[in-house]
Amino acid sequence: MSRYRRYDGGDPLAPPVDIAEALDAIGEDVMAGYSPERAMQEFLRRGGQDRDGLDDLARRVAERRRDILQQHNLDGTLAQVRELLERAVLEERKQLARDAMMDDGDRAFREMRLDNLPTSTAAAVTELSDYDWQSPDARQAYEEIKDLLGRELLDQRFAGMKQALEGATDEDRAAIQEMLTDLNELLEKHAAGEDTQQDFDDFMSKHGDFFTGPNGNPQNVDELIDAMAQRSAAAQRMLNSMSAEQREELMQLSAQAFGSPQLTQQLARLDGNLQALRPGEDWNGSERFQGDQGVGLGDGTGMLQDLADLDALSDQLSQSYGGARLDDVDLDKLARQLGDQAAVDARRLQELERALRKTGTMERGFDGELRLTPKAMRQLGKALLRDVAQRLSGRQGQRDLRQAGAAGELSGSTRQWVFGDTEPWDIPRTMLNGALRRAGDPSGPRLSIEDVEVAETEARTQAAVALCVDTSFSMAMDGRWVPMKRTALALHTLIGTRFRGDSLELIGFGRHAETMDIEQLTALDARWAKGTNLHHALLLANRHFRKHPNAQPVLLIVTDGEPTSHLEPDGEVFFSYPPHPMTIALAVRELDNARRLGAQTTFFRLGDDPGLARFIDSMARRAEGTVIAPESDDLGAAVVGSYLGSRAPQDRFGPGSYGDWFGGRGFWVG
Repeated sequence: MSRYRRYDGGDPLAPPVDIAEALDAIGEDVMAGYSPERAMQEFLRRGGQDRDGLDDLARRVAERRRDILQQHNLDGTLAQVRELLERAVLEERKQLARDAMMDDGDRAFREMRLDNLPTSTAAAVTELSDYDWQSPDARQAYEEIKDLLGRELLDQRFAGMKQALEGATDEDRAAIQEMLTDLNELLEKHAAGEDTQQDFDDFMSKHGDFFTGPNGNPQNVDELIDAMAQRSAAAQRMLNSMSAEQREELMQLSAQAFGSPQLTQQLARLDGNLQALRPGEDWNGSERFQGDQGVGLGDGTGMLQDLADLDALSDQLSQSYGGARLDDVDLDKLARQLGDQAAVDARRLQELERALRKTGTMERGFDGELRLTPKAMRQLGKALLRDVAQRLSGRQGQRDLRQAGAAGELSGSTRQWVFGDTEPWDIPRTMLNGALRRAGDPSGPRLSIEDVEVAETEARTQAAVALCVDTSFSMAMDGRWVPMKRTALALHTLIGTRFRGDSLELIGFGRHAETMDIEQLTALDARWAKGTNLHHALLLANRHFRKHPNAQPVLLIVTDGEPTSHLEPDGEVFFSYPPHPMTIALAVRELDNARRLGAQTTFFRLGDDPGLARFIDSMARRAEGTVIAPESDDLGAAVVGSYLGSRAPQDRFGPGSYGDWFGGRGFWVG
């Protein structure tokens, strides 16, 4: 069975939403200390390169609201009434002046009455309600006042009535009176709980023409009440927004609507019924209109409704309430207020949010907190690796090759195929992946491109890598926190996808040191406790090396300060600044232990402190290692490059050399 719906805008051939840009931005914010939930919200607020974000839409909503208030005022109906009144009086004076057959006493009495009209427009209109007009044009202008007032009052409650009733006959006015009477009776019956759906159907069968177009097409009495209460509340807010003099004038003029007070009475009864049925609507609010363009009662009520819609959109776009979701944004309201393109932009953001939540990018842990999934971490790591590869290839002049290794010998390791790979397929792994996937989705294809794994052919030795990253106060204070995390994630991704035989230990050291998994380090908030416990970090690194006695130890240390704390024999942390000699001695002792284990050591010195430079240089000489002093943005490339160099055959390249032995960056980044 086919289903059809109204086209909701946008490019029907547009590709599915791409989360890559969003994931990069979210990952950057997470590494800066944001929670994944907040990081996602911040990206949705900023938007992407080719789409507006929530802040852009909220700004346009605020501008639209400001324009309405600054361009318009609520004096439109009163101004029209004054204009019609002045025209009627002028035409009557002309008629009195040229009617030679009129009795002079009668003429003088009429002129005196016109000369002594009250200055108040409403009072003048009331004063002339029983005047016997001599000029047909004057009589027509005065009748237009009553007709205008009736249409405007109805337009306040029923959008479009002002235009629909232009030139209305007595029969049309009688039909309106009958509709209002029946409507009030239906609402009062509903308030008493005595109405039925048949009552509503009978009412719509008789008066349904009044509730089409801008007034919607209600299907039951509650929908009818909702629509009318919103409009009626907006009409009340418009009255509240007028000055006391304007309200008084309008109240007096209302009695002249259609030349009878009955319409005003029925509308007052209707407003009372609606307010009793929907007390939650805003009946007491007001706005301050400051513009020069006058609007009538009906148009002004529509503007108050627009302002209410804009306020609701502002709340929805702010996403500042509990449980907020972009699905809360009313796209129909957004299209009415800002145009179809704004609704298309908001819809794309909704799709992006759903994609981020439902495609394995984020998940809730046992503690209920939202976090990046391993899949998202892999995607983020691959993006960081691409950035590192571009920096390395630009620095070394390497070629972008697609080969697993110049030696061409199978290593026994495999990796997922990526576009451009020319390595041979690993058939057993590929078929196993397909079988495992079909176990969860029997209807899927027997083999998918995601199942394919290729054999790695590089000749290499196994390495035990310890990446020790400084997590002290100064790293956060000097803006090195995020580059440090990016570096760790890039190296973790490289080893996990290209050098699976290697073992990586991530060690963060501040006042004390601890081993961390990549998710823990990536989400680690900035630490403001002082202390750089290199001694503890080296203890953990050496423990890692001893667990892998047949692997080549690789020690990578990222720091911006001298050691200022160490572990005491009882496990307590000792801190001293300037560094205590015992702290230095213990760090040197563990560095000597790493050298005896055969570790290839590289220090990455961040900052230009001369004392730090002297200390790091002396430590590197003692460990027969190297020192690299990269800029923060180049830290990832420096660490990855040093790791790759440490894995080169030492009889061909020196320690820390990158070399083309690896086949260019295409070898390790896809």
